[in-house]
Amino acid sequence: MGFRTMRDPYQILGVAKDAPQADVKKAFRKLAKQHHPDQNPNDPKAQAKFAEVNSAYEILGDEKKRAAFDRGEIDADGKPRGFEGFPGGGFRRGGAGGGPGGSHFDFNFGGGAPFDAADIFSDLFGMGGRGRGRGASGPGAGQARPQPGADVTLETYVSLETALHGGKARVLTPAGKTLEVNVPAGVEEGKQIRLRGQGQAGPGGGPPGDALVTVHIQKHPHFRVDGRDLRLDLPVTLYEAVLGGKVEAPTLGGKVELTLPPKSNSGKTLRLRGKGLPASGGHAAGDLLITLRITLPDGDWAELQEVAKKMQAKQPYDPRVELAK
Repeated sequence: MGFRTMRDPYQILGVAKDAPQADVKKAFRKLAKQHHPDQNPNDPKAQAKFAEVNSAYEILGDEKKRAAFDRGEIDADGKPRGFEGFPGGGFRRGGAGGGPGGSHFDFNFGGGAPFDAADIFSDLFGMGGRGRGRGASGPGAGQARPQPGADVTLETYVSLETALHGGKARVLTPAGKTLEVNVPAGVEEGKQIRLRGQGQAGPGGGPPGDALVTVHIQKHPHFRVDGRDLRLDLPVTLYEAVLGGKVEAPTLGGKVELTLPPKSNSGKTLRLRGKGLPASGGHAAGDLLITLRITLPDGDWAELQEVAKKMQAKQPYDPRVELAK
């Protein structure tokens, strides 16, 4: 019977074996975003790659698991090494009770004292009452207690509209299972959503862990997310900036009319209350911050240049004087 051999997680994430945890996380986030099913809905290869990347990060993203992998104690799937029938070695029966029907095993990982494996088998394979610790006696003695499974960390990417109004998102687990995430209206960038019982299975029949899904908001062509606020650069004409007046500005809820005061400089920011992300989780609604960007016209500038020359002669000024201080 063959065994599936997973690629080296360092090769999958493209990091060196001595890479710091911050670099490992950075590499994972880049690859997860690149191969996420929502970004590649019709590409089964991308989904398989996404699952592979998640599995690699399950090992390298956890410092204890990474250290165990580096020491050769677990393989790239997170399974313990050194058992008979598994890559990397074998075990031998020994000591009293080591014959047929016995329950005592001795382990020797390259030297040192052997270990009693009864409780280890109970934890790994859910043997229940068949495992007894050393010196145990009586019915059920030494039975392994069920342990909760480990949590898994996942990421999903949603549109700004979904973050604003709420909706559904999908995420793929390292095991290849697709989960549906309920994204609440007004969710912030980096918000973590817990899916109960969707993590790793618990050893010895224990309850499964949870899936911790971090929500990322995709880049929008016009709006930028700043906490609960949204930011927008609004182009205005030279005469609108000089004379003031009414201009239209987009929001995620539709267009609104702004009043520009006369002599509005490029870079001036106007605030629209409550036009950012809606109130959520005890947080007040954010605002929309609109920054004016003066845009000069295309075409013949001869007349405009004459006006500029007259202004330069009659009313010169230095807008950079504060920078020289």
